[in-house]
Amino acid sequence: MAPNNLYLILHNIRSLYNVGSMFRTADAAGVSKIFLTGYTGAPQDRLGNARKGIHKVALGAENSVPWERRADLPSLIEKLRREKVFILALEQSPKSFNYEKAESYLRKRKIANKFFGIALLVGNEVRGLSPQILKKCDAIMEIPMRGKKESLNVSVAAGIAIFKLRETLFTLLLT
Repeated sequence: MAPNNLYLILHNIRSLYNVGSMFRTADAAGVSKIFLTGYTGAPQDRLGNARKGIHKVALGAENSVPWERRADLPSLIEKLRREKVFILALEQSPKSFNYEKAESYLRKRKIANKFFGIALLVGNEVRGLSPQILKKCDAIMEIPMRGKKESLNVSVAAGIAIFKLRETLFTLLLT
C-alpha cells in the first residue's frame, strides 16, 4: 500500500503570517494534519481567541485543516514513526537530496511498501532545523537555490515541497 497521508510539521516558526500561509497552502494541497511544535503560534491563543496574524493570511484554512499543538518535537517524530510515517525535513544540508528528484528518491527507499504517510518538517525562518533534529529524520530534502539568495521564505519553500510531495504520492499510489 502506498502512503497517502501528507502531514506538515511547523517547528519554531516565529511569524504568524508564515503560519497562516502554510495553513492556506496545506488546505489547497489536501494536507491531512498540521503539527505545531516549539514556539510556533497556533490559530487560537491560550484563551481561545483567534490570532489575527494567522487568520489574515490563512483566510479560514486554519478552521478546515486539522491541527495539533505538540510541545516536544522529538516525541512527535517518534510517535509518527511508530505510525509508519516517513519523516522528511526540508533543510539545506550536505545530506539532503534535491526536491526535484523526490519521486526517484522515495521510490528507491521503497516507502510505498513501508510507510502510510509522509510528514514534511520545516523549521525556523532564520536558523532552520538543528543538526540534532535532522538526525532524527528519515531523510532531508532541499530546494536548490540558483540565484544569489541563500534561501526562500519558509512558507514559500513549504508550498513548493508540499505540492511536489503531493504529486509524488499520487504517482506512487498509481504504480
